[in-house]
Amino acid sequence: MADYEMDRRSLLRLAPAAGLTLVASGLLPAQGKQEIEVTPAEDLMREHGLLKRILLIYEEISRRIAAKKDFPIASVTDSAKIIRSFIEEYHEKLEEDYLFPRFRKHRVLVDLVDTLQQQHEAGRRVTEHILALSAAGLKSATDKSKLSSALSDFVRMYAPHEAREDTVLFPALHQIVSPHEYGALGEDFERKEHQLFGKEGFEGMVPRVAAIEKELGIYDLAQFTPK
Repeated sequence: MADYEMDRRSLLRLAPAAGLTLVASGLLPAQGKQEIEVTPAEDLMREHGLLKRILLIYEEISRRIAAKKDFPIASVTDSAKIIRSFIEEYHEKLEEDYLFPRFRKHRVLVDLVDTLQQQHEAGRRVTEHILALSAAGLKSATDKSKLSSALSDFVRMYAPHEAREDTVLFPALHQIVSPHEYGALGEDFERKEHQLFGKEGFEGMVPRVAAIEKELGIYDLAQFTPK
């Protein structure tokens, strides 16, 4: 039997090493692995986790600007490019093309959806501003101050934005779509992701964000534990 391919929507469960295994019982394939589908809401929320890590990067850069400390300009550019390609042009487009129209059709949470849409559009303008400032080299204190303001605006909007989607919008999706339609959404998400980013997708983005965190010295999670 061919090995199962690990992709964004599949987690591998290994059979126990001792005793009666699930393989022996026939509940798992002979190689001891089983595909477990990632639901559309879990998918979007994992992407929000990636977004949150970039918000923390933006906060660190703003902190350094306020403290008049150096930071690599590439950390700004690379973070903003991930925001533009993976969050704005992929994640947000999924919401705009597949979720928002369904909520509007059923007249559920329409005011929230309209606000989220407006914030997507505002976020794209801020990202363009961030990329323009970093491309110019941030040569003056004024440019760095403008960057800090742009980063702070982005963080201030997207922290509550993603929290509201995770706690209100995504849970309400079950009210307006059938189980079959919900599953089909997952397939649509996966197909779109592979079209844009190949097989790696989310898994390929996480190391890119981690590399920026390491460059800024904020990757080690233990450093944030209160003493």
